[in-house]
Amino acid sequence: MIDQIKDNSAVQDAPDSVQNASGLVEEKTSKESLKRLKGLLGTKIGMTRIFGKNGEVIPVTLIQAGPCPVVQVKDTSNDGYNALQLAWGDCKEKNISRPMLAHFKKVNLKPYRHLKEFRIEEKLDEVKAGDEIKVDVFSPGEYVDISGFTKGKGFQGVVKRHNFAGGPKTHGQSNRYRSPGAIGAQRPQRVKKGTRMAGHMGYRWKTVQKLEIVNVLPEHNLLAVRGSAPGPNNNLLVIKKTVKKVREKKIELMPGKAMGKGKAPTAKAMRKKKK
Repeated sequence: MIDQIKDNSAVQDAPDSVQNASGLVEEKTSKESLKRLKGLLGTKIGMTRIFGKNGEVIPVTLIQAGPCPVVQVKDTSNDGYNALQLAWGDCKEKNISRPMLAHFKKVNLKPYRHLKEFRIEEKLDEVKAGDEIKVDVFSPGEYVDISGFTKGKGFQGVVKRHNFAGGPKTHGQSNRYRSPGAIGAQRPQRVKKGTRMAGHMGYRWKTVQKLEIVNVLPEHNLLAVRGSAPGPNNNLLVIKKTVKKVREKKIELMPGKAMGKGKAPTAKAMRKKKK
């Protein structure tokens, strides 16, 4: 499976046509509407690396994304906004509340562990509850924002939590190397809000923006994203189209150095080359 990602082969979409009763071939408008959503739920598998066309090493995160069924379609007339409610993650019936179980059975779906809403600008009339959104809504070269809970570190001291330097290890210091020190002056006789102290660290909802999709494998429901995604392996991730403007990056490899032969050119030689 990882070998197919390293090949970085082009992804070919399935034919978007279906034969109707009259024998005419009609285009699947519902699938095109789902591609306009640009949102998906998934699970972080881990990290690996692939090699680009120019030989550069690309660290990627593998994400098991979709297929996510549409549980509910919300619109402005009934709910005040347009959104699609997607589900992800297997769950047993005994581990879900009865109201939520009825919510799934209403659209003839099995229970799922996670439910997330994705806002849309306008209502998609072709999309109905029970449709599936797959990983092919994304394509290589697009940029996404990935959200998830970071790794939980438990209760930590100020040295690890806030990068304090700690106390001196000489001149009578015996057992307070990692203590926070003073937490306030004589006045105002209270601890000010925001004072950095020991406490719970990690397990916070974090969004990493502008991550590039390197490859898409629809047959395995896999996304290969450049860089790291928040949280440990098997962590729930919310994948959305990026909200910020993306600037094109130009990668210039130094001749000789990229191939492992000879010496890299000096800065002076590079300036002459640009002129």
